[in-house]
Amino acid sequence: MSSVAIPSKEIIDQFVGNAHGNFTLVKDSLEKFPTLINTTATWNETAIQAATQTGQVDIVNYLLEHGAENDICTAAMLGNFDSVQEYLEKDHILIDARGAHGIPLLYFPVIHAHQHIADFLLQHGADPNAASPGGITPLYGAAMFNQSLLAHWLLEHGADPNPRYNGKTPLTIALGKNH
Repeated sequence: MSSVAIPSKEIIDQFVGNAHGNFTLVKDSLEKFPTLINTTATWNETAIQAATQTGQVDIVNYLLEHGAENDICTAAMLGNFDSVQEYLEKDHILIDARGAHGIPLLYFPVIHAHQHIADFLLQHGADPNAASPGGITPLYGAAMFNQSLLAHWLLEHGADPNPRYNGKTPLTIALGKNH
C-alpha cells in the first residue's frame, strides 16, 4: 500500500505563491505533491486563482491539465467565450463573480485583451466600475497589463478614470509604463 504525502501549510503557501508567475516551481511542486492542485493558501487563494489574476496563461493551462477546478474568471482570462457563455447560462448571478482577492469578473478578459468577452459581460450586466475590496477595477487591469485599447473601451463604457489603488490611479500606472 503506498501512501500519499500530505503537503504542509508552508508547502501549500509556497505552491500558491509560485503560481503568481514561477512556472518551474509550480511544476516541481506539483510533481512532488500532486494533491496540491486544488489546495488553498492561508490567504484563501488557490494556485489557479493566483495564476489567473496575474494572467499566467501557461501556468493556468498546466494546472487545468492536472485537474485544477475551472471557473468563469479563469475562462474569461483565457478567452474561452463558450465557457463564459455556458457559465452565465447556468447561473446569471455569476456576472457578479469575483476572483482571488475579490477582483471583479470584468478584470479577467481585459488583462489579455479579450474584448469580445468583455463586451459580452458588459451586455449581460457587468459593472465597469466594480472593484475588489482593495480597489482593483477592470481599468486597473488594463493599465497594469498594457491594454490601452481596452482601457479606452472601458472609459467609453463608463469606467471611472480616477479610482485609487495603493494611492495610484489607472492613469498614473499607464504613464509609469509610458502609455
